[in-house]
Amino acid sequence: MFRSAKSLAAVSALLLAFGVLSPTAQSVAATNTATKGIAIDDTHTVQIHVTANCVKAENRCYFDTLADVLTPEGTTGFPPDFYGRQNTTIRSTNRLVYMDADFDAANTRMFKSLSDTQFATVYFAGNPPVMRGDARTVQFETGQPNTDAGFIACAYIQVVYGGVNLTTPTACAQTTYA
Repeated sequence: MFRSAKSLAAVSALLLAFGVLSPTAQSVAATNTATKGIAIDDTHTVQIHVTANCVKAENRCYFDTLADVLTPEGTTGFPPDFYGRQNTTIRSTNRLVYMDADFDAANTRMFKSLSDTQFATVYFAGNPPVMRGDARTVQFETGQPNTDAGFIACAYIQVVYGGVNLTTPTACAQTTYA
């Protein structure tokens, strides 16, 4: 019995050494993209795209949104009489994590709460419906970055132009730090 226990301990130590010394795969940023749309007619669809990307080495998550019109020829922008109202929400999968966020988008207001951060953006003709931002996930109790929590970015847009008044379904991209 003592002899088999020694053998088992030696094998375990050997496997542990191989695990510690063997190279691991390089990690890449965890990126996720979501797209939702609503049909304008038989051939045109208004779309909202959301991308979330968390980089552990920077303790930061990046998010962006883009709205466009999908046609049989591909995606296009909106006509000159376009007006859009977009809502973007970011939050963590852990309710004890606070979003310390920043953004880059004209005509945008940021609303922070304990559970999420919302951005309300208004777009006018000639102003492309693009919104970018970044966030640090911060643990409430310590004020330190929390890179164990997941990150969720969601957005929808209401577009009005030339007799069209539609709101897309909400698109959500969810990721974790890598």
